[in-house]
Amino acid sequence: MLTLVKNLIDYRELMVTLAWKNIALRYKQAYLGIAWAIIKPVTLMLIFTLVKSFVGIESGDIPYPILVFAALMPWTFFQESASEGVNSVVGNTALIKKIYFPREILPITSVITKLVELGINFLILAGLMLWYEMLPSIYMLWVPLIILYTVLAALTVSFVGAAINVYFRDVGAALPVLLSLLMYASPVIYPLQLVKDKLIVQQAVGEWSNTLYTLYTLNPLAGIIDAFQSVVLRSAPPDLNAMIPGAIMIVILLPLSYLYFKHAESYFADVI
Repeated sequence: MLTLVKNLIDYRELMVTLAWKNIALRYKQAYLGIAWAIIKPVTLMLIFTLVKSFVGIESGDIPYPILVFAALMPWTFFQESASEGVNSVVGNTALIKKIYFPREILPITSVITKLVELGINFLILAGLMLWYEMLPSIYMLWVPLIILYTVLAALTVSFVGAAINVYFRDVGAALPVLLSLLMYASPVIYPLQLVKDKLIVQQAVGEWSNTLYTLYTLNPLAGIIDAFQSVVLRSAPPDLNAMIPGAIMIVILLPLSYLYFKHAESYFADVI
């Protein structure tokens, strides 16, 4: 890991150049430009709000539109940064064949670039908080740590996915579909409290209830989304019990993912 940090420092100028290229290429020929970063979460927020009016999802004291938008922010950031991270090596074939640089720069840059769009969505969230007369609290100080956790989760997928995608290009195409399915196993449309009430309080599936809840929270996005909603909207600290299982998963899988990427790195130029 010390080598990784050193590479990030030594190649920081390359990372800035690649990040700017990623942003420019993404919006260069799009008429709406960077507005696309706003359209997706806002559209999903409106759709989910409409669905909620039919199925009656309980959102507690928080207005559902801002609750679901706060869930979509970390989710969209994770989904898009992981997807672009997986495609980052294949997408820079010419650069890889011309010069040597630590290849992990590519997925890391792809993930970090998405922080720009996340920052734009924070402006929308601030507007929604003003609309609903909600004030930030001291617990907002948790936000940078939650974002860092989300970055690490995205990198866990990006490293291993980018390495496999060099050999099997179907991975890059299939990942967005798989992540879209994962959204329904994450508290995006519904709050985590509903899952907790069913499994922990009501013991809906009997003796398996606690085990199923732990399995549910092994998904890092479950703890991330709930924590983000709590510190931003509920003026409450994050539920660490909901975050710990997913955090353990990331602590175990991120180093393994990175090591696999570095092992496969030697063959990228030959295979790609």
